[in-house]
Amino acid sequence: MVGIQSTGIGSNLDVNSLISKLMQVESQPLTNLAKKEASYQSKLTAYGTLSGALNSFQSNFVALNSSATFQNLSATSSDTSVAGVTTSSVATAGTYNLNVTKLAQAQIVQSAGQTSTTSAIGGGSSTTIAFQFGTISGGSLSAGVYTGATYTQDGNQGTGSVTIDSTNNSLQGIRDAINTANLGVAASIVGDGSATPYHLVLNSSKTGATSSLKVTVTGDATLQTLLNYNPAGTQNLTEATGAQNAAFTVNGISISSASNTVTEAIQGSTVTLSKIGTASLTLATNTSAVQNFINSFVKGYNDLQATLKTLTGYDAASKKGGVLLGDATARSVQDQLRTTLATAVNGLGGTYTTLTSIGITFQKDGTLSSDATKLQAALTNAFSDVSGIFAAIGKASDGLVKYSSATAATKQGAYTVNVSTLATQGALVGNTDLTAGNTTIAASTKINVTLDGVVGSVSLAAGTYTSSQLATLVQTSINGTSTFSSIGAKVAATITGGGFLQLQSASYGSASNVTIASDTGTSAAALTGSNLAGTVGVNVAGSFNGVGGTGVGQFLTGSSGTNSEGLQVSVTGGVTGARGTVNFSRGYANQLVTLIASTVGTSGTIANSTEGVNKTIKDIGNQRALLNSRLIDTEARYRAQFTALDRTISSLNNTSTFLTQQLAALTGTNKL
Repeated sequence: MVGIQSTGIGSNLDVNSLISKLMQVESQPLTNLAKKEASYQSKLTAYGTLSGALNSFQSNFVALNSSATFQNLSATSSDTSVAGVTTSSVATAGTYNLNVTKLAQAQIVQSAGQTSTTSAIGGGSSTTIAFQFGTISGGSLSAGVYTGATYTQDGNQGTGSVTIDSTNNSLQGIRDAINTANLGVAASIVGDGSATPYHLVLNSSKTGATSSLKVTVTGDATLQTLLNYNPAGTQNLTEATGAQNAAFTVNGISISSASNTVTEAIQGSTVTLSKIGTASLTLATNTSAVQNFINSFVKGYNDLQATLKTLTGYDAASKKGGVLLGDATARSVQDQLRTTLATAVNGLGGTYTTLTSIGITFQKDGTLSSDATKLQAALTNAFSDVSGIFAAIGKASDGLVKYSSATAATKQGAYTVNVSTLATQGALVGNTDLTAGNTTIAASTKINVTLDGVVGSVSLAAGTYTSSQLATLVQTSINGTSTFSSIGAKVAATITGGGFLQLQSASYGSASNVTIASDTGTSAAALTGSNLAGTVGVNVAGSFNGVGGTGVGQFLTGSSGTNSEGLQVSVTGGVTGARGTVNFSRGYANQLVTLIASTVGTSGTIANSTEGVNKTIKDIGNQRALLNSRLIDTEARYRAQFTALDRTISSLNNTSTFLTQQLAALTGTNKL
């Protein structure tokens, strides 16, 4: 019997078609899984759309979450060529008439002319060029030289020096050494075309009368002759431009400033003087900008609602629902948004505590509507109160208690402030009367200073000093030491009524202190006697609503676990006892930022829901793989069964043919 070469040949059955149709039935669960996966993929896309819509909404109100939006006034100048003006959060609205009669300028001095910029000057021995800054007063000025003037060093500006030797004792070398040292002096070389054209020009980096230069050269005699400059004595340099303060009036009040950038003339404002003349400066509440921000907030919310409606709504006409119809995450987001905006905020103690109070109301379709007239009235009548509706803002009733900051844990409300201890500065007071005689500081004197916990080595210039001069020397030397200046640490040095040197730290609290110790040269005892260690400062202490807070320096912070947790105020003076109230408002914009962060953040509700959907899609993939494996086995089984059937039918057909042939043969024989 001939073997079967292909299924169905022996039986004449369309086995492949039969198996294909059977496998279509067997594969129906795969189709169902594909539909289910597509549904979950659509849900992932919808979550992404919702997340994007929430982020877009937040971008529409981000400005309303900043206190600066409400606290900074708009500032305009009637003549910006004379002066410009900007504001900070403590500025007061008003119009200020400005009359500028002088601009601040820096002193510029120059050396005698030299024939070359690169030729050596002097013998090349090690020479120190020291710089001081101070005020020139009295006397007269002629051809750049003072006669009968006095020079007083400014104790608030550090001193510095450079070393000149055989490697850099040329005009170029001296210029480069001064500029590299960054001492507050800019050096340049100017040529005038004469037989000795090259002049070393020194320009004080600061404007103002207190920044005039004094240059002291120790070492090479030729360099001394070229550069020594004392407005009250030897003047080998000549003045090209004198240092002067800016002079101007604000509303008729005369003001002097060392800088053309003035921050003290109008509280909370910075006035930049540009030329002599008059201008009118106007500071006003920035109601138009805030109104635009609020309108943007309303539009952003309505755009978000439109997206939510598409994702979660039901279209009766098409009888189709949104991808997130009935979805718990989307419904929760929608409910929380509406609840947040429908709940009154505490405000800053004013009458405006709801969106409705400023003309923003919910419509029947869930969108917001803004009444421009009512909103403008609220901004005009109580601009600062409106800020409490949107931003996280605090306001203290005591002028010397100022709201500083808050954390996410701070609850909005009114907090009574009680101060039991005022912060103090650490200080060292000597016990040697320095007014009894002058103090001599030897060459190469250094003292070790510990200021606010930081240790630095401070060099003191050699010389003989009166008590006031010594105080200035110590102050400028400490404050000019990079160890301290780089971190903003400072001291104020004064002479007390008893003639004692007092060194007071600029900082407050338990980290504030000053101690000194001898190193080389003159002993530290020559400055403060046997008192070398100062008294440590004290932190502010007090409470909010009767619950003790934590004090660091002048800052008092609410304790953990209380409603005032994270609320921080600065107490800059006054007396102990009751110090009024601090109102803290966590406005709608601030609350929405927190809400959106908890929704779209990496561990937010949308992320959690997305993670759940992704797990489901992964499970569907696993089910598909398992089902495909089973289908392979099922098809193999069907083919094996049909192969066996084919063989059986083929065998039966062969038997039938054989028997037919035999019967035919027998019938034929009988006929013969």
